[in-house]
Order: sequence, then C-alpha cells, then structure tokens
Amino acid sequence: MVQTEMYILLSAILFVLGVMGVLFRRNAIIVFMSVELMLNATNLALAAFARHWGMESGHLFAFFVITVAAAEVAVGLALIVAIFRTKHSINIDELHQMQG
Repeated sequence: MVQTEMYILLSAILFVLGVMGVLFRRNAIIVFMSVELMLNATNLALAAFARHWGMESGHLFAFFVITVAAAEVAVGLALIVAIFRTKHSINIDELHQMQG
C-alpha cells in the first residue's frame, strides 16, 4: 500500500510543473495544459487526503473540480480557435495587441 505522503509529494511535483508551464511558456495551448495539470494535481491531493482520513467529501470535491475543468477546457479551446482565426497565432505575447 502506497503511503499518503507519496501521493502528496507527486501532487506537489505535478503542481509545480504546472506553475512553471504557466509562467514560462508563451503558447496558449501549453498554458491551458499547464492549468489542467495543476487542477489534476489538486484532485490527486484531495483524493489522497480523503483516503487518509476516510472521508468521502474529498472525492466529491475532486469530482466537482473535474467538472469545472472540463467546462474551462471547452471555453478555453473555443477562445483559442477564435483568436487563431483572427490573429493566425496563439502566442500569448501577441494577444495584448488585440483591438476591438
């Protein structure tokens, strides 16, 4: 049986990798993937703590995070496609030049 500390360590590593992806990458799709990685790291931590303390509510919260993440991906990808059609690029540095 894997100890809870190992799950939390893996969750922390995944979260840090996601933060690094958001901070250092300029591609919008990579940034969205990094945000999803951070959300999944949070889900892993919630599930690990729920298992450790024997509470079902952590699994329920993880389910809601997955639901919100799916909605975020749908809206985010629609925005990326719309931006790509107008700008022909998804580089974040070029998006500040958008005009109404």
